[in-house]
Amino acid sequence: MEPAEDLELIARQEKELILQRFDADDAWKLGVRLRELAFSRQYAVAIELRRFGQQLFYTALAGATPDNAEWIRRKANTVQRFHRSSYAIGLDLKLKDSNLTEKFGLSMSDYAAHGGSFPLNVAGAGVIGSLTVSGLPQRQDHELVVEALCAHLGREYGELALPKPA
Repeated sequence: MEPAEDLELIARQEKELILQRFDADDAWKLGVRLRELAFSRQYAVAIELRRFGQQLFYTALAGATPDNAEWIRRKANTVQRFHRSSYAIGLDLKLKDSNLTEKFGLSMSDYAAHGGSFPLNVAGAGVIGSLTVSGLPQRQDHELVVEALCAHLGREYGELALPKPA
């Protein structure tokens, strides 16, 4: 699994996982779907859905820590700033041997280029928020979010999943 290969597939995920609509009820349904998925796998994660400027869903499963909420905030800030997944930003910076502070002057206490936050892109409106998970290794956080979005949109997850590590 090379970062460049993952970046190519993440760009496809971001392009194809488009919501037709999004309101507080949709946030609740998507959040519950993601929570049930994580719970069924006994993941110790925290989950947040936000429309920029407004938290619409938050939950922490058994074993999640207060630090997960802080990672969520930082990863979601990255999505809000760049309208890209936090994992894509991190991989891109890794390929350039850089980081958010060096390249953009952003504080590491407010931004995180680690996987787990994905832009909520609404047809006709663009990126309006983010769906974020924290508690697993970053690639797994990212893939859990993508899997839940695929299920919510009726898409086949296998078509957009990142390849399994060798």
